[in-house]
Amino acid sequence: MGDYRRIADLIADDIATGRLRPGQRLPPQRAFARRRGIAPSTAGRVYGELVRRGLVVGEVGRGTFVRAAPAGPPGRALAEPGPADAPVNMELNYPSAPGQAELLASVLAPLLRPDVLAEALLPAAATGTAAAREAAAALLVTPGWRPDPGRLLFTGNARQAIAAVLASLVRPGGRVGVEQLTYPLVKEIAARLGITLVPLAGDRAGVLPEAVAATHRSAPLSALYLQPALHNPTSLTTSGPRLLQLARLVHDLNLPVVEDRIWSFLTGPDDRHRRGERAGPLDPLAAHAPALTHVVDGLSKRVAPGLTVGFLVVPPHRVGAVAGAVRSGGWSAGRFALEAAVRWAGEGTVARLTEAKRADATRRQRILGEELDGFAVRSHPHAYFAWWELPAPWRADTFTAAAAAHGIAVTPGPAFAVAPGHTPDAVRLGLASAAEGDLRRALRTLAHIAARRTGGRSGA
Repeated sequence: MGDYRRIADLIADDIATGRLRPGQRLPPQRAFARRRGIAPSTAGRVYGELVRRGLVVGEVGRGTFVRAAPAGPPGRALAEPGPADAPVNMELNYPSAPGQAELLASVLAPLLRPDVLAEALLPAAATGTAAAREAAAALLVTPGWRPDPGRLLFTGNARQAIAAVLASLVRPGGRVGVEQLTYPLVKEIAARLGITLVPLAGDRAGVLPEAVAATHRSAPLSALYLQPALHNPTSLTTSGPRLLQLARLVHDLNLPVVEDRIWSFLTGPDDRHRRGERAGPLDPLAAHAPALTHVVDGLSKRVAPGLTVGFLVVPPHRVGAVAGAVRSGGWSAGRFALEAAVRWAGEGTVARLTEAKRADATRRQRILGEELDGFAVRSHPHAYFAWWELPAPWRADTFTAAAAAHGIAVTPGPAFAVAPGHTPDAVRLGLASAAEGDLRRALRTLAHIAARRTGGRSGA
């Protein structure tokens, strides 16, 4: 037991003397164990001891960062702990509407009758049930697109839907074009499947068609993975004209597309009017390239993350292949969740929650605008997240560590970057999970942290 504490003492000394700086990331525990010639379990105890002493902070999926600055002359440390307020996790992003649990429970009550429950507990195929396909098709409809229920498949959640489509489309070693910043879990899925993600340049209208064409010419792509509606993390929504350009291009190249629309429920008619467009961006890319586009959506954001379903709308000739990938991956949706989804959709519960969450996101965006006024923040009036380009000389890792020292978890920009050398000095702020009062307090604290290194900010 004493060995790990002695090693922790050595690391603590490096922090105290400045050899390890605030915000610096420690090696992964396995790499640390190899360097020190100790067991991985011992390395875990060392890191746990450093966390217990308040010297480092562990960020799930990203690593362990130095938290405390060394003792020195009077003055505030970079990552000096703030007031003992409740922690605020702005990495998580699970929207919840007032009265949501009661609303969901009332619709689920009939499922608990023994005769109904017996049916709901049976296994479900990837194609779900006829009622589920009709309900999902009605839920996903847009002004210019209504999916054919016969093309609907179901998974346990949207992440599994992405994995199933990519597994069915791309062989190990294949290349998939993505936005330069993309959903971090897609990076994990690609790594597990042996797929190479290739970043594609874009502008404020979306991915550039010429970038797709040039990349495909240099080395053929097997597919594209895009988030045209409320892109995570930037909140960018691809313009209607750009969607049409991309649709023509993928048709010419015969290039399959995975279109992630998990946040699309927050968009509305005013998005079209705000951009002065007569068509899109309400309609998906699938409306313009149905033979190549695989649409991914789900209930985790619309309804709740704990009992969810992933939706897939696939080209007619791809139904069998994608269903086979769902089965082989063990990604099928639970029958109970499907039955719940049918009732929530049919009774109007999903529609009511969608409106409530859209209004909630709008209120949270107002709080964001008030507390980070004057900073370079990119977002959308109805989005549940924002992309904050940090003021110099802040780096994403040091700012993340400084925020963590104040009990606030944010996601650093490099978590979304596809190219290894592209490490944006930005953070993503998830606005959905914290209570509004805690969100305001956290944003105000983050603004003070950012201003402390820049000597102030406009509008302060």
